[in-house]
Amino acid sequence: MPQESRHWPAPAKLNLLLNITGRRPDGYHELQTVFQFIDFSDELSFTLNDQGRLSRSYDIPGVDAEQDLILRAARLLQQHTGCRQGATIGLVKRLPMGGGLGGGSSDAATVLVALNSLWGMNLSVSELCRLGLSLGADVPVFVHGQATWAEGVGERFTPLVLPEPWYVVLIPDAQVATGKIFSSPELTRNAPPLKIRDFLEGQGFNLCEPVVRRLYPAVDQAMRWLERFRPARLTGTGACVFAAVASAREGQEIVRQLPAAWRGLVARGLNQSPLQARLGAGEQEKTL
Repeated sequence: MPQESRHWPAPAKLNLLLNITGRRPDGYHELQTVFQFIDFSDELSFTLNDQGRLSRSYDIPGVDAEQDLILRAARLLQQHTGCRQGATIGLVKRLPMGGGLGGGSSDAATVLVALNSLWGMNLSVSELCRLGLSLGADVPVFVHGQATWAEGVGERFTPLVLPEPWYVVLIPDAQVATGKIFSSPELTRNAPPLKIRDFLEGQGFNLCEPVVRRLYPAVDQAMRWLERFRPARLTGTGACVFAAVASAREGQEIVRQLPAAWRGLVARGLNQSPLQARLGAGEQEKTL
């Protein structure tokens, strides 16, 4: 068993569509969304122990160990499987909090996938997705690891093969509270359901966008700026906005023109999560 396992990616996602068709009795919304990954990630590492101890070697301001989704995912897997092993988890944090890129959910999914492999638990992807759903609606798609049409609260998947363009992603100086957006009385909650064919033909919209733009002026400003170059969209409930571009060079030229105080990046769209490739390397580690 390796004592340390490094370089486990927790990639960002983009929501290419976010349709809201209803509200359930439990308060959650019925969604239709399309997830695609990009090659921009947090990175986790794991130092294993045989005493069952779970701890972290990093600090996230304002997030204590009890609230930390990373440690919650590790504890959940440990309790579900009865595993007696533990781990100290390291994190290189690149994905912004409250950005709509799925940072916390992606981190939790990587913990489930990585420790399932490193601890030798051999849970199926479906089992890990069910565990992940109890941590957050977006966690299963990161476990699943494929570009996906998702429905329900985001847990019913239809894999998609999509173009893999380059994207410009802007990171406004804002942290959007998802609960604030979904509780807004201005949010459209009864849109007509779409079919996958509708999305592939260019229909669909992020219904959270008008609410986010009104409540978070920094997001509105970023979208207006990006729309000077290409059609801009909001990912998830925001705050990050993105636009598909023809090439990495075009994307870099747009980012080069950003106002000095703004943050932006150029990333490639991916139909397969880089976590899946790392999982294969993790299985090789166990045989060394």
